[in-house]
Amino acid sequence: MRAAALPALLALLLAGHVHAGETEVRAGNGSYTLRLTSLKEARFKTTVRQQYDFSCGSAAVATLLTYQYGQPVTESEVFMRMYANGDQAKIREEGFSLLDMHRYFESMGYQADGFELPLEKLAEEGLPAIVLLNERGYRHFVVVKGLRNGRVLVGDPALGTRALSRQRFDKLWDNRVLFVVHNRRELAQFNAGKDWRVAPAAPVDLAIQRGGLQDILMSRRGPGDI
Repeated sequence: MRAAALPALLALLLAGHVHAGETEVRAGNGSYTLRLTSLKEARFKTTVRQQYDFSCGSAAVATLLTYQYGQPVTESEVFMRMYANGDQAKIREEGFSLLDMHRYFESMGYQADGFELPLEKLAEEGLPAIVLLNERGYRHFVVVKGLRNGRVLVGDPALGTRALSRQRFDKLWDNRVLFVVHNRRELAQFNAGKDWRVAPAAPVDLAIQRGGLQDILMSRRGPGDI
């Protein structure tokens, strides 16, 4: 993007007029068409969105296979197979379990199991993992995509790709179980740049979560500012 167009784009951002798609930015005597992606859409670029309240497990499996192991699979495909081979009444009540995931991966030729290991083992081995987080009593499967500078990057089927502080992650990760594939190491992607792009370093990402660039400027205004 040309430097002359940047002030105009920032003005659009601050005014709240930028949406996904294309927008025309005028700068000087010219204009430029920019292809834009909303932050919400960007967060699901490498994370599969769950279709149902109880399907975070199938969406996490689809995310792991599609984006961390390069084997595209839809959540619907994973859901139908795990549901058909599992305890359907329990699944409707509690959602999918690690056992359901284990059976699915085994049917696809993967060896996947849960291990009580420190998170750092993922970085050492370069392996992504599915973990169960407990947020205010709501137990939810996410994919750990990376670990960098005290931050944990997760593919959250409900919220998309996001980064948590290590302290926050450890508080939510109460069972300390890493569910990993251990027979396809050569295919695994961990700490990939494409995943980290939607989770910039604080404080910018903190401001975006609160509402965008406008919040950054508003938070820096003094009592006499308009």
